[in-house]
Amino acid sequence: MRTDQILTRLERVFARLDREPERPAHLQTPRMSRHRVVLLGSTLAFYLAIVVAVLTTSWLVRLDWQVMFFRPYEQWPQLHAFLDYLVVLGQRGPTAVMVAAWLGWRSWRQHTLRPLITLGVSLLLLNITVGSVKLGLGRLGPHYATRIGSAELFAGGDIFPSGHTANAVVTWGILAYLASTVRTRRVLSVFSAVVSLSVGATTVYLGTHWVSDVLLGWSAGLLIMLALPWFEPLIAGVEAWVFEMRERQRRRLEAGTVPAPVAALLTPLLSAGGKWQLRPAAAAAGAGGDRQPVAVPVAASTPAAATPAGHAPTPRPAAHLPGRPHLIRSERTPLTPAGSRRPAHTERAAAARGTATRPATGG
Repeated sequence: MRTDQILTRLERVFARLDREPERPAHLQTPRMSRHRVVLLGSTLAFYLAIVVAVLTTSWLVRLDWQVMFFRPYEQWPQLHAFLDYLVVLGQRGPTAVMVAAWLGWRSWRQHTLRPLITLGVSLLLLNITVGSVKLGLGRLGPHYATRIGSAELFAGGDIFPSGHTANAVVTWGILAYLASTVRTRRVLSVFSAVVSLSVGATTVYLGTHWVSDVLLGWSAGLLIMLALPWFEPLIAGVEAWVFEMRERQRRRLEAGTVPAPVAALLTPLLSAGGKWQLRPAAAAAGAGGDRQPVAVPVAASTPAAATPAGHAPTPRPAAHLPGRPHLIRSERTPLTPAGSRRPAHTERAAAARGTATRPATGG
């Protein structure tokens, strides 16, 4: 696929987004209210309490070991097959693709890039916060524990907090965060809470996480969702920047000009000895011509100062260079092989030789 075809399709996509530059009135951006600030502070305190409880090997660590020895997957083996599929709702790849597809459709219908940008910002925050704690504490999972009763910290693991649980909270919670109406937001909030609680409990059932891992994963995901209104100015700025870059590209395409860095890179590739320059095709073909840059010959001795500023260089006829003398038809190499194309006949050749050697009579 050529570059101009790709640009044309992108222009159609952005043209669709431009049909309604203003967001509908029912789309309300969540604000950092006092109620949200209180929830954020409470969740942060709960988060820190879990970390301290694990670091000090308190009763929470003993509870982790008790559940681990209980082995829920052996107590209810009939649930194992179903929960193996349910835990996929907390994996980053499948859930991000599903939610991004839905939010992409919403962006298309509502003519705004905010849903997709919000999803990207939330996943970036999730990777930074959860990933740094995972690598910093280095806790081992139940299947890899080595000392009974130990917190298994700083041992090279990466399960504290639970990434499945935190990802379920953020990925499905973003649907409730971006809901258009209050009723839809409440329904999606209940749905995301049920999914995230189910995914966290499933990881404990399968024995891949401690109970404290799941508790910290829930609080980590909830912290990101509660703090998202602080990032709304960043989201709006990224959206405005994307549309501004699109407008600049559109003006360049409409003007038929080539950026100077691009022209500097393409000129040596299209020329031989620096005797070619780029100019807009509209200057040669008129308004209805192709807008792709074309190469025209110019004299090699044309000084740079002779071209007025802001104008394309005037094409000049190439200087006549002495070459090979013009050959007439008789001097050229024949296009067909010499001689007859008929096959040789041995009888005729022998008769001809016999006639040539017969002595002449008479006289």
